[in-house]
Amino acid sequence: MVPNVNAVPAVSRRGVYWHAAACLAVLLGAGWLVRRHWPVVEHGALRLAVADQGWLLVAALAAVGTWASSALAQQGAVARRLPGGRLVAAQFAASAANHVLPAGVGAGAVNLRFLMRCGLPPGRGASALAVKAAAGAVVRLALVAVLAPACPGLLRAPHLPTAVLLAGAAVVALAGVLLLLRVRVWPRCRGAVAAVVADIRALHSRPARAAALWGGSLAFTGLHTLVLISVARAVELPLSPVRVALLYLAASGAAALLPTPGGLGSLDAALALALTASGTPAAAAASAVLGYRLLTVWLPLLPGLLLLGVLIRRRAL
Repeated sequence: MVPNVNAVPAVSRRGVYWHAAACLAVLLGAGWLVRRHWPVVEHGALRLAVADQGWLLVAALAAVGTWASSALAQQGAVARRLPGGRLVAAQFAASAANHVLPAGVGAGAVNLRFLMRCGLPPGRGASALAVKAAAGAVVRLALVAVLAPACPGLLRAPHLPTAVLLAGAAVVALAGVLLLLRVRVWPRCRGAVAAVVADIRALHSRPARAAALWGGSLAFTGLHTLVLISVARAVELPLSPVRVALLYLAASGAAALLPTPGGLGSLDAALALALTASGTPAAAAASAVLGYRLLTVWLPLLPGLLLLGVLIRRRAL
């Protein structure tokens, strides 16, 4: 019996408005920064056009591997066996959806519909997504803890212009308002948190599932890091791979706090700021960020959306 995919809980209208406002604010700020520093962005694009093709190929292969590793982590978060081919296709489609909707919403909706099509109730599907997200966050924090001692002082707070500080303060204030609005629904979330904890314990009683969850989460983060490292090598960025990896993990973690679609604007700005604050020339930093985004967002976007439409028409979602 096919579960009712329309049973997915609806997002509150107020939550949608707040997400949309936060997205718009961050994207407008990013647009203002691009316009102000357009010569640097243009120079970075030209530098990327003549970059080392071999390293760019390595970056492209790593980007392709992120979808398989995401599928592995999702399988590890579910007790039952999922259809492998459709699972990988769903991750590819979910990554595209995540770049046109607020961060996490697009990918979460696609994956939840897929899990429900595979027979999981909505509550169990949502719990599986939460388990996967929690494993990913733990992996990122662990990698930062491991790499930080190798690069002492790299994650120091850079000197920022007043305008950037004011923009940051506005974003923090907006995040505070969102948090206050969500505090009152915390009692309703306790049951969901308890269910997630119970699922994590159950999965770790099955070594194969635990290995898939943690191995896939580690591979996903590592491959995204490898994409940026390879692009950095292609454009001759004057930073060691370990430093690039640590800067990427810190910047992506900071960008995850802002609900922009796929981190657009927030991740770009955080990466560019982290690279330039570490001593990288602005044009080289722009080349690295542009190359990373080209391989992980812009090139897969249209095929991913087309695949999403195919999966929906075939009732795989």
